[in-house]
Amino acid sequence: MHFTAQAIHKAHPLQPSGVCGTVLTLHLSMHPPFALSLLPSTSPPLDKLFGKRLSQARRYIMSHKSWLKMVPTEDCDILMTFSDTIDDHTLLWLLNHIRLGIPQAKIQIRQHQHTQGYAFCITSTFENLLRGAELLGMRKVVKPQYGGGTRRFSCEEDNIYENIESELCFFTSQERQSIIKYWLDNLRAKPGAVLHNIHFLEGQPIIPELVARGVICQVFPLHEQRILSQLMTSWVQAVCERQPLDDVCDYFGVKIGMYFAWLGFYTNSMLYPAVVGFLMWILAEADQTSQDICCVVFALFNVVWATLFLERWKRREAELAYMWGTLDTPAEPLEEPRRQFRGVKRCSPITGCEELYYPPWKRTMFRWMVSLPICLLCLCFVFLAMLVCLEMQEFVMEIKELPSITRFIPKMLLAIVVTVCDEVYRKIAHWLNYMENYRLQSAYENNLIIKMVFFEFINSYLSLFYIGFYLKDMERLKEVKSVYRGRVGHKLHTEGHCLGDPARGQLLGGESHIGGGGHGSFQHL
Repeated sequence: MHFTAQAIHKAHPLQPSGVCGTVLTLHLSMHPPFALSLLPSTSPPLDKLFGKRLSQARRYIMSHKSWLKMVPTEDCDILMTFSDTIDDHTLLWLLNHIRLGIPQAKIQIRQHQHTQGYAFCITSTFENLLRGAELLGMRKVVKPQYGGGTRRFSCEEDNIYENIESELCFFTSQERQSIIKYWLDNLRAKPGAVLHNIHFLEGQPIIPELVARGVICQVFPLHEQRILSQLMTSWVQAVCERQPLDDVCDYFGVKIGMYFAWLGFYTNSMLYPAVVGFLMWILAEADQTSQDICCVVFALFNVVWATLFLERWKRREAELAYMWGTLDTPAEPLEEPRRQFRGVKRCSPITGCEELYYPPWKRTMFRWMVSLPICLLCLCFVFLAMLVCLEMQEFVMEIKELPSITRFIPKMLLAIVVTVCDEVYRKIAHWLNYMENYRLQSAYENNLIIKMVFFEFINSYLSLFYIGFYLKDMERLKEVKSVYRGRVGHKLHTEGHCLGDPARGQLLGGESHIGGGGHGSFQHL
């Protein structure tokens, strides 16, 4: 395969006279099925006045959504975008390695007319998708005359599967994108592979390293407008109807389908304690004895309800897993190191290959000498801020001459302090976790969860425990609980964990990059 590059200078018709733009034309001599489509790139006069600042601002303003409108979905499953400063040598180097690693890949090279950034529109042939489905162990529906049900796909017995005769209907868009993602993840460097100042280890995944180095901006799948319109009608805009879980699973993947199945199951199950709690509230009389009896009865009901809820969900989860072919899914393969993992090169004592190594004692020392003191310092600050707010409330309550609205100021201040501390500590926790330099993504996420859950629990509920068990002031406890109830509801809504249409609309809008092999899940490979 032969590559040449040539820069041609010519005047653009939309530019003023005397201003010339640069058009990069790549002449690729290669075998099908590669295709090339380059749009002209211009250099506006304002770029000469403001330099790189204007181009960088334009790049941030024009998000990857504009690519979804510019690139036809039929010729593209995965979109790989690059920065506007990338050179043609890097594009050709990556194109050559993708061509050698995925021989039957179809790639179109495009340049955005607004951001001037390049992108690879990647898809693959039907035969290559079949081989990928076999390597992934993908389960497909078997024809009734061969027993029905689902089986792991095998190229040797491809005639027994439903819709095998139709290249358009056999794979869903989510399955196609999962297979192409699998090929891209397994695109590994050969011995001595070098790109500029990037020296790859033997067998190191190429795409994640280029994403970490900033060579590749984004890697994400494209939506299919026809299916999106159907889901918008049958799912988001539908009222009091069952969720089309099979359609959600086919389009977004099993993890997303199971997530919304659990949300629907949980919402329906909450109807029972809501009705019983409303009846207990009606039956409870004004005296303390009847209220205590109703509370005990409702507590016993919640214990029974929680047990039945878990057992019923286990059955429902197993049913969906069997229907979607994931009941006996094997364990995931060996986890690759994080692309942010830093270390020194060494020869692995197990495989004998070159790898990055970070001494565990450095991580342990950082955790005990830096992470732990910073976390304790943050908790002490939260405790002191809570005491200041409570003392301020005591001071306000003692002064009778102040307006009644002033008694809410300490409560509002406490809610603001808790919210600000949450946001600040979130950044601190991410920085500490990054500096601890975990090799695997699972270890990184587990330690980050421990830091976040521990701090948010102390930050959110320390004042409640302090008022309820130390001060033993029930009236103040009820007032503080009302403030926290509003804060938690706002937090659930803003973080996208609400049970209604906003979460669905965000998912369908392509703004949520959720993992699990579905649409929008390849924002960072």
